[in-house]
Formats: sequence, C-alpha cells, structure tokens
Amino acid sequence: MAGYVLTTRHGPRVDRERFSDLDEAIAGLRRRAEEIRGSGPLDSVKAFREYGPGQRVAGRVELSTGGFMRGRDAGVDVMGDGSLVPYSGGFRKRPLDAGSPFDAVREELA
Repeated sequence: MAGYVLTTRHGPRVDRERFSDLDEAIAGLRRRAEEIRGSGPLDSVKAFREYGPGQRVAGRVELSTGGFMRGRDAGVDVMGDGSLVPYSGGFRKRPLDAGSPFDAVREELA
C-alpha cells in the first residue's frame, strides 16, 4: 500500500498518484506544481469585488499520508500569479513557513 497520495486539482480535473517514499512524493508535488505554473497566469475576475491573480488559486497539489480523518495532509496552492503558498491540514488549513514551499511540506510530513 502506498504511503503518500498526491492529489492534484487544476480546473475541473482531479488526478491522484501514489508514492511509497517521501522524496518521490515531494518530487511529484514539485513537478505537478510547476506544470500548473506553466499554464500561465490567471486573469482578474470581478464578482462582488475584484480578485486579482494573486488572490485566485490556479491549482492545488496536496500530499496525504493516510485515510479519511486518520492521516496528515500538506500541500501547495499555486496562485494565479504563479506564487506558491504551502499549507498543512485537510479541513482546517494553516499556512506553513519555511525556506521553500516544498521544504515546508517535507518538514510537515516527515
């Protein structure tokens, strides 16, 4: 059984990959985040107010270590301006702070 599940959400598409090793899982996380960044920036949108590209999430790449309500989750939000925001938690997300977003996710799941 895989130790890590990588879930990628980009637009309406959701993909999952399984990894047995944390290093491989982090490499997959980095690869998927860069693919989303490579699709280009998002435009601003206006709903009740205007949301700039840096306020919109272009995609989310998340690693999970277990089943529903039993594991740990951490990942990266790829913002519409290309910035990466690392977070921890599945339901209640909290921002992570470390050197790189990928190092922050690694530290959280190690």
